[in-house]
Amino acid sequence: MRGVKPLRIGLTGGVASGKSTVAKLFAARSVPVIDTDEIAREIVATGQPLLARVVQEFGRDILDTHGALDRRRMRTLIFSDPRKRERLEAILHPAILDEMECRSGQAGGIYQILVIPLLLEGRHEGQVDRVLVVDSAPETQFDRLMQRDAENPAQAQAMIAAQASRAARLALADDVISNDATLAELESQVAQLDDSYRRLAAGR
Repeated sequence: MRGVKPLRIGLTGGVASGKSTVAKLFAARSVPVIDTDEIAREIVATGQPLLARVVQEFGRDILDTHGALDRRRMRTLIFSDPRKRERLEAILHPAILDEMECRSGQAGGIYQILVIPLLLEGRHEGQVDRVLVVDSAPETQFDRLMQRDAENPAQAQAMIAAQASRAARLALADDVISNDATLAELESQVAQLDDSYRRLAAGR
């Protein structure tokens, strides 16, 4: 029906829970996906005004030899000091959310997936119609972080601890995808939710 906005699904989950994998599975089913992690990378690309603001706040040591943001160094800095993480979020989050809304307005579709890792922490649940949590056991998250992002176990634990608890996320969820098993099982869960969301959107 003309004028009916797409159903907006806020996809969230703990760090290294598998949000990006789930988002790609929805995208493969021709669902518009707006990923705030991707937006966050784009707005601090070399030459972007927000990168200059971040450098002004934290110093040039956060840049690599080519003048680009050194993400590993930035990650180490903000997860060692919660106040620095809050300062970075205060600089970036308004611009990220503005761009998310712009892209959502242009994306169309009967429903959309909005990937918002800090949906609960930022109290953004009012900006979506349903909350989908990708859930993984803490030990699974830890193992993935050690393989992917963290430089040491302490940093991996700090990255997990910096976010809302698993219980808090699950309490907020309208839908949950479990990501502790195989890719085939993950695909099956996404297919079931895709059917459900299409029915919900069509019935609005």
